[in-house]
Amino acid sequence: MNKKIKKATDFQIYLNKQLKDKDFRELYCEYGKQLEVAYQIAKLRKHAKITQSELAKRIGTTQSNIARMERGQQNFTIDTLNKIAHTFNKKLEVSIG
Repeated sequence: MNKKIKKATDFQIYLNKQLKDKDFRELYCEYGKQLEVAYQIAKLRKHAKITQSELAKRIGTTQSNIARMERGQQNFTIDTLNKIAHTFNKKLEVSIG
């Protein structure tokens, strides 16, 4: 299976489970894209086996900001997302469609 398809499927499975929770569903309807980005950041960090503090140090912020990002409670700037992508040797892709 194509890795991109598998990753998208993994997220969709996770999302479907989370959407069963009423509170989560309400937040997702309001902040869905932000939550998707939050999930991807947490997933990348955990896959790289680094702490929130280590990621914070690498991108020049605080651990508490990383925690808020991963909970979907922090707005993201393009600059911050670029720093995160660079940390994990990824390319930031943004689209409006």
